[in-house]
Amino acid sequence: MTKAEYISRSLSIAVNMIEATVDLLDAGATIPFISRYRKEMTGGLDEVTIFDIENLSKKYDEIVARKQYVIATIEAAGALTDEMRRNIDDSFTLTEIEDIFAPYKPRRRTRAQAAREKGLEPLADAVLASQRDFSFATGTPAAILKEMSLEEAMAGAADIIAERVSDLPDNRRATRNVLEKYAEVNVVIPKGKGEAADKYQNYDRFSGRLSRLSSHQTLAIMRGINEGLLKMKIVVDDERLLNTILRRILRRDANKEVADFITGAVIDGYDRLLRPSIENEVMAQAKEKADEAAIRNFASNLRQMLLASPLGSKRILAIDPGFRTGCKVVCLDANGGLLHNDVIYPTAPKLDIKGAARKIANLVEAYNIEAISLGNGTASRETERFLKSIAFPRPVEVFVVNEGGASVYSASKIARDEFPEYDVTVRGAVSIGRRLMDPLAELVKIDPKSIGVGQYQHDVDQKKLKESLDTTVEACVNTVGVDLNTASVQLLQYVSGIGAAMAANIVDYRAANGDFSRREDILKVPRLGAKAFQQAAGFLRIPGGSNPLDNTAVHPESYPIVKAMAADAGVDIANLVKRPDLVKALDLNRYVTDTVGLPTLNDIVAELEKPGRDPRTRAKAFSFDENIASIDDLLPGMELPGIVNNITDFGAFVDLGVHESGLLHLSQISDKFIKHPSEALTLYQHVRVKVIEVDKRRKRISLSMKGIPQHDI
Repeated sequence: MTKAEYISRSLSIAVNMIEATVDLLDAGATIPFISRYRKEMTGGLDEVTIFDIENLSKKYDEIVARKQYVIATIEAAGALTDEMRRNIDDSFTLTEIEDIFAPYKPRRRTRAQAAREKGLEPLADAVLASQRDFSFATGTPAAILKEMSLEEAMAGAADIIAERVSDLPDNRRATRNVLEKYAEVNVVIPKGKGEAADKYQNYDRFSGRLSRLSSHQTLAIMRGINEGLLKMKIVVDDERLLNTILRRILRRDANKEVADFITGAVIDGYDRLLRPSIENEVMAQAKEKADEAAIRNFASNLRQMLLASPLGSKRILAIDPGFRTGCKVVCLDANGGLLHNDVIYPTAPKLDIKGAARKIANLVEAYNIEAISLGNGTASRETERFLKSIAFPRPVEVFVVNEGGASVYSASKIARDEFPEYDVTVRGAVSIGRRLMDPLAELVKIDPKSIGVGQYQHDVDQKKLKESLDTTVEACVNTVGVDLNTASVQLLQYVSGIGAAMAANIVDYRAANGDFSRREDILKVPRLGAKAFQQAAGFLRIPGGSNPLDNTAVHPESYPIVKAMAADAGVDIANLVKRPDLVKALDLNRYVTDTVGLPTLNDIVAELEKPGRDPRTRAKAFSFDENIASIDDLLPGMELPGIVNNITDFGAFVDLGVHESGLLHLSQISDKFIKHPSEALTLYQHVRVKVIEVDKRRKRISLSMKGIPQHDI
């Protein structure tokens, strides 16, 4: 099976599309570049699918390498047969390959190996070959019986049989099949765990089919086990499995005494070796499946967070709210530069409301503030009410911003380099202000895992999580595009084909030589060659540059096409960009070539009609219910406005303006059936919800959207 056929079988995509995509990836093309500028070659595959193709390509290479190792190892042991080689060559499932390899796999010294070293393998063979009586035992070589008793020799033979039972591919397949399909998990909270296990109450005396557990159930149970707060037992029909194995080994005419001996060895092999081995394998597969679902969910949430609506280049007053230490205040210019920092105390214990109001009003006037960005952490609601009580001479909207990860940024090297003379409190407030102006540009400075959207991000495979999140960040940055003359190193490093080192080179060159006037100018940056330029150019923007196409997503390789379009329209490129009517009148079929088709031409037209457009919508202010300040104010039946601040497989969490987010369970999101919350909700969506239950002791709020109109939120 070729690589393209292997990937096609997994994704149900035409082989020729996969071959073209793999060739592009192998040639060093990035996923954003392929999905945006090579649609004719790939059939228009999106970034998620290309990412899957890349991962399956790596997996195929790993399988091929493993097969080569397995064949070489078995051959070195002198045990490789033509049939065995054929079975390994034909298999592209690691479990099948490992089942064949099991008897020959290098392993730590076992009881069976010790028995073989004592010369007991012929005795084990005799037991299995002669099942009529034990007369063969008297033929045990005298040299062996000088070293041990006959009983010890038979015990060694039993160990060899037990290991064969565990290693036999048919037995492993049968056991795996039963555990994968029918195994039940029984979970309990051990005695004496007290309040520490409160968060796992839903799993006390929990029972369910392993194959039917959701991702969050699997990860929650495994976390509880690792913390010592849950115990789990896997239950399966062991007797039926043992009978299946015995039928393969025992003959119908076997002597009862011999049959009992072999049965004992089989039971030992099953209980001690086979069952634990397959159980571990099946649990690892369940964990891998749960990881994949959780990582997909995390990546989806991260994408929505990064592409959240920006307010744009506005003069911002940002506040990191607090009680005892006060609220940290910063004023930022339209480019996010720090103009002023201060502290106010409008909340308990000081409650200097008048002094704080006077200071905020003065700052708004002095720095011509256009909007206020307020972090959603401790004291946020109290500070929001205070801000809305101030009578500004002109409209100043107050935006409550998710401050997840702000503290991580404020203590990072990036923040120290940006603001070496300020402490973490000022840096955190600056981050809160900047993420209102442009969430993407600010959040790329923070490790995605620290932003806090998803479930069990610390429990999943960290390597796979990082790969997925890095790909998501890269996709978001390239979807929006980057201003080449203002972007930070952190933002530029995610541009297709650039990376961290090249991003630093670009910023250094920009600082030394001034703004870039053309995309081609980045070729003057040290160590930035033609390949990097090809991958990056279409995602870089130069507002007000010498070529109007440099502020669009039209790739420089397509500039000749636009030039031809302009000539056909009877105008120059600058005027074509300003005349959507002329663009719409063009016959695109005139520009189709062997390498450029309608997908690329339609993308070019979309850019010419709205040059330099930002795909994100503008941020909108939101107001919580003024009568709700804490969980103590909530009562069942209340209908309240809220903001979706996290989406998981089992539901969504909604910020109601109190410290604890409420849970919208999957079953309470829609009047119609949905399989996943993302079918009905997006991150930061404004919603109306009904309170259906409040558990003040456990600080849990249950919500519903059923039957509640969602317009005009």
